[in-house]
Amino acid sequence: MPEVARKRRTQPPPPHVLYEALTDPDRDPARPWLLLHDDEQRPMITGSVERNLVVWTSLWPLHPDANIRFDIDGPPGGSATLTWTLILDDPVPDAETIIRMRRRLNVLINANLRFTFGQ
Repeated sequence: MPEVARKRRTQPPPPHVLYEALTDPDRDPARPWLLLHDDEQRPMITGSVERNLVVWTSLWPLHPDANIRFDIDGPPGGSATLTWTLILDDPVPDAETIIRMRRRLNVLINANLRFTFGQ
């Protein structure tokens, strides 16, 4: 499965809080962040290693083969570094589709999720 996009960015909370947010996006109903578009579906978790790794199924019914891998690093009491990786089966979609998928993930993770933590 080819890796088609990756983004690494620091997030305000410690790793365990970020892990909880990715494994249970609805844990705080007062601060929703996984706001899906009409052409998206709620992902399921296909793998995880507590505090370090979460793997989601696809957000896009048109691309059910997509997986999103989240690698979480950082000290227990400090800010976390989150790397998301978009992985797709061959044949890989065209560049325009990949750009749209990459942008959407960036909004969900590096905007919506980040803002729930006050940044």
